[in-house]
Amino acid sequence: MRLLLVEDDDHVAGALSAVLAKHGLAVVHVRNGEEALRALLPDEAEPFAVVLLDLGLPDQDGFEVCGRIRRICTTPVIMVTARSDVRSRIHGLNLGADDYVVKPYDTGELLARIHAVSRRGATAADQPAEDGGAEEPLRLGPVTVELPTRQVSVDGAAVSLTRKEFDLLALLAQRPGVVFRREQIISEVWRTSWEGTGRTLEVHIASLRAKLRMPALIETVRGVGYRLVVPAPGTPACPGPGPSDSPRPPAS
Repeated sequence: MRLLLVEDDDHVAGALSAVLAKHGLAVVHVRNGEEALRALLPDEAEPFAVVLLDLGLPDQDGFEVCGRIRRICTTPVIMVTARSDVRSRIHGLNLGADDYVVKPYDTGELLARIHAVSRRGATAADQPAEDGGAEEPLRLGPVTVELPTRQVSVDGAAVSLTRKEFDLLALLAQRPGVVFRREQIISEVWRTSWEGTGRTLEVHIASLRAKLRMPALIETVRGVGYRLVVPAPGTPACPGPGPSDSPRPPAS
């Protein structure tokens, strides 16, 4: 399995590449965003299974690189950074990152996340296209979820979700009112039983609530998990943020 490591510190990259190689990963190391984008362009080589992206790059911010990667390919991206605040995590996931690892990290944790996102990427790539007219949209008050086309709208306006955000919403929306245990969600959406994914789940839930502008749509069942609560008829989404209170990307 090929992995693209985007890291400007040669010492860090060398040590990490050696560890990953011992676990059977073929690591290609690049030092900045432009090199990463060039490496991801289609060629005759085996495609990368995962991109490990450091956010502190010399030529451009890692968040910007992630957004540009998403415009050219669907290769799973794991952000690796010392920025541990929830705002940074949500911003990264909104840009299309599949996971977010905070330094310092345990090597076993990082390997588990690499294998988890690579499995998800392979599963998504292998799924055949479905007949767009074979399944009725799920209507949850002002929220509409179209499973075959993976499209979501609120009050008729399209909402852009990352791959995992959509998978999470689709899971809950197909059984409204049913409480899903955290372990069950992690198993079905992330295809892993590793308990460290719990924090990633919380960030995805927070991001979904913000994007859909309906915080009460996904209810936290304390000590158990989450469930989707169908809004009463006529319930509008919350107004979007105005110019003065729009969320800004975290400082680099």
